[in-house]
Amino acid sequence: MPARRGGVRVGSWWAKAWLRAVEEAAYAEADLRAGRTLARAGSVGALTVGPGAVVAAVIEGDDAWPVQVTVPRLPREAVATFVELVAAEAGRIAELLAGDLPHSLVEHADEAGVELLPYGGELATECGCQAWAQPCRHAVAVLTQVGWLVDGDPLVLVLLRGLPREDLLSALHARDSQRVREREPDLPPDEAADLDAAYDAAVRAARLLEVVARAEAEGHDADIDHLL
Repeated sequence: MPARRGGVRVGSWWAKAWLRAVEEAAYAEADLRAGRTLARAGSVGALTVGPGAVVAAVIEGDDAWPVQVTVPRLPREAVATFVELVAAEAGRIAELLAGDLPHSLVEHADEAGVELLPYGGELATECGCQAWAQPCRHAVAVLTQVGWLVDGDPLVLVLLRGLPREDLLSALHARDSQRVREREPDLPPDEAADLDAAYDAAVRAARLLEVVARAEAEGHDADIDHLL
């Protein structure tokens, strides 16, 4: 992501929560300020994000320091609960795919014992500079950059908790397919497969329409490539 030379401010409430967790995790105010400065200066290289981890290099002077950030992944039962919560209300998956994280979804997840937003103590870091206190300024820079990434795509936060976008969509599709089979248990296999495909197409079309309608209401083009 490009540097934000004007500051570390973000627009979404979930990215603000992430940056608050970074502040909680910081050992010293000096490291927090230095890390933000490095992030704003564009010193953080490309972020590699996967389930439970982020890897990046931070340039400082003539050195490049490798940094790894780890976040606890949700257990399997919590992932299944989260999928059910996403499917529980119409439009939630469309909102997530459109770059919005419904506050009600996070609240319902918390009530169900699924913590999506990490707190400071969950942000574990390692850095090649081998500073005795972590997160060091290099790790703070990476954590700040992750906050900017999460700001634009809340599914990065879901990925860090152990649920990739593709797995979430696959789980929702499997859930919808199972509901079709339960409603029509006596259909021949060929007709059941056709009905399953038709239902899946209808669900995808509905989600596309929700994204397009939301984008039109907000006055910008819909980003639907990942839905197709």
